[in-house]
Amino acid sequence: MKIKFKNKTLNFNNNSFYIMGILNVTPDSFSDGGKYYQIDKALFHVEEMIKQGVDIIDIGGESTRPFSDPVKLDEELNRVIPIIESINKNFEIIISIDTYKSKVADEACKKGAEIINDISGFKFDPNMISIASKYKAACIVMHIKGTPKDMQIDPQYNDVVKEVCDFLNERVKALKEENIQNIIIDVGFGFGKSLDDNYILLKNLKIFKKIGCPILTGISRKSMIGKVINTDPESRGSGTLALNTIAMLNGASIIRVHDVKENYQAIKVIQKYLSVNKIKN
Repeated sequence: MKIKFKNKTLNFNNNSFYIMGILNVTPDSFSDGGKYYQIDKALFHVEEMIKQGVDIIDIGGESTRPFSDPVKLDEELNRVIPIIESINKNFEIIISIDTYKSKVADEACKKGAEIINDISGFKFDPNMISIASKYKAACIVMHIKGTPKDMQIDPQYNDVVKEVCDFLNERVKALKEENIQNIIIDVGFGFGKSLDDNYILLKNLKIFKKIGCPILTGISRKSMIGKVINTDPESRGSGTLALNTIAMLNGASIIRVHDVKENYQAIKVIQKYLSVNKIKN
């Protein structure tokens, strides 16, 4: 499968991996809140990520960390639209808008965003699918149980792999019915999942390849690392690398990360590892 964008084509063959760099223009994101709130700082960070090998810049104007409150529409627009305009003027890079609000997605796509990354799987806002169809945007369909405000209050599953797979299959079908073909799926690590749920999904990630869409994983600096090694988000880089390596070997094609340089190096050595043949006994 290939997805063509204005300045680049992503080819999802067996040994192709891509980096989505996180750009949170928020005051309160769990790891980097407040760091890139100003346009000049955000642009400097984008330039840095591009030099380090990023393929996609994912821009979010609302923190969706556990127990977070929603941001008003005008506030989210004021955060993301100026930076999307500035990035589009200054760089040739694929821009993704991380939002579940159709009006934010609409304005973002007008200004140059080519991917809509919706944590709700295009369910929270009934107009989101039509906006994606209108702009022929690529869509990242993520699984969530509940909302950011309540998703981590004792999430329960009978079979987490089956239930997440069923949800993603249903959402992919809904998008395809609106003639949206460029779909990427995300199991939603940390979005309504217990610690064990996250690791079960990671271990069984290959099952999700049956859906027929490229897989994105968003593991970077999350509590599924912090709860194991008991450290703060900015000290979870090594754990992130370990889990992203597992994810890529288990079928992920895109990794969504804070630390581009280190994960770019991981991709290169994984590609080398996959390119050599086993010795026959």
